[in-house]
Amino acid sequence: MKRTIPILSHLLGWLLAAFFLFGAWGNLFLSAENAAAYAAWGYPAWFHYVTALLELTAAVLLIGAASRPHGAALGALVMAAATLTTVVHGDYGHSTAPAIVLAVSLGVLALSLAARRTA
Repeated sequence: MKRTIPILSHLLGWLLAAFFLFGAWGNLFLSAENAAAYAAWGYPAWFHYVTALLELTAAVLLIGAASRPHGAALGALVMAAATLTTVVHGDYGHSTAPAIVLAVSLGVLALSLAARRTA
């Protein structure tokens, strides 16, 4: 059990980092559909760059074990904002993915903190 928690934290942390890296890419090079979604949610035209920067930062932080809790927490904040945005605007079709990634981010946060205690 002592080795399971760090291994899970490492594996899920890397998977989450990959998700945020692809998310950052998608927000940096925004599709017309996603640009329309940002506009419908009331965000300014440049806001996707902020989202891309936050997701890229979360991805980088998730890679290292020492910074993983910070990356997971940042990722959780980004996904909480995304989930809240979609729910408030009744865009439930876009709510599921950020809610799942929010849950995974919180799980990685808990695992990475537990891995620190067992080290």
